Amino acid sequence: MAMVDEKDKKGWGLLKLRFRNAGGGGSGGGRASVVSSHHHNQQGSSHFEGSNSQGSSSNSVSSVAKSLLPKRRRLSLDPANKLYFPYEPGKQVQSAIRIKNTSKSHVAFKFQTTAPKSCFMRPPGAILVPGESLIATVFKFVEPPENNEKPVGQKSKVKFKIMSLKVKGGAMDYAPELFDEHKDDVAVEQILRVIFLDPERPNPAMEKLKRQLADAEAELETRKKPPEDTGPKIIGEGLVIDEWKERRERYLAKQQVVEGVVDSV
Repeated sequence: MAMVDEKDKKGWGLLKLRFRNAGGGGSGGGRASVVSSHHHNQQGSSHFEGSNSQGSSSNSVSSVAKSLLPKRRRLSLDPANKLYFPYEPGKQVQSAIRIKNTSKSHVAFKFQTTAPKSCFMRPPGAILVPGESLIATVFKFVEPPENNEKPVGQKSKVKFKIMSLKVKGGAMDYAPELFDEHKDDVAVEQILRVIFLDPERPNPAMEKLKRQLADAEAELETRKKPPEDTGPKIIGEGLVIDEWKERRERYLAKQQVVEGVVDSV
């Protein structure tokens, strides 16, 4: 039986221990390296996705915030959100609303109603220059009540909508087709509710309505009148000014007098 030296045993044991540690350490190190790399990639991926998520989140928040912001009005309305009508069943009654362009651009406006068969507007639309205003008159036929109750002070189911559209300045005439051609730029200014008033009972809203209706009639008469011509008056094809014609007539009259005196001599 071969005898092994004690020194050889110790050397062989140390060699196996080193090999075991080296192998285990290498394997563990490899696994640790892979785990570390995987963890690093996960962190990098998470940070990248997080940055994209934050960007998309901020964009979505921004779009939502913009949608919640109130739209800038182009028109000022008086009354602001109601149309007052005197309650007279079986009759056609009138309301009025002043519309003013408060923007720095030309603005077209247009009326719409949920009851086109019983309502109409005058004018139904127009183009206002910056700072210009007019009083629109709204006509409505009042249906008799079914239960003989007066809906005075109550909101009617009938609604009116005023829309606006920014247009280019110049000699452009109003046409309803403008709102169809540029529907993406149309803004809803206000939805107006119908409120009935008792014409026999004095109240501030009724008094204001009467004043506005009178002003609307005065504005309509003014628009009907032709513009006054402040320039020189032209007569006939000769483009003769009145003053020159009068001088010519006086000269011819003097000539006739002189000729008459000469003939008599």
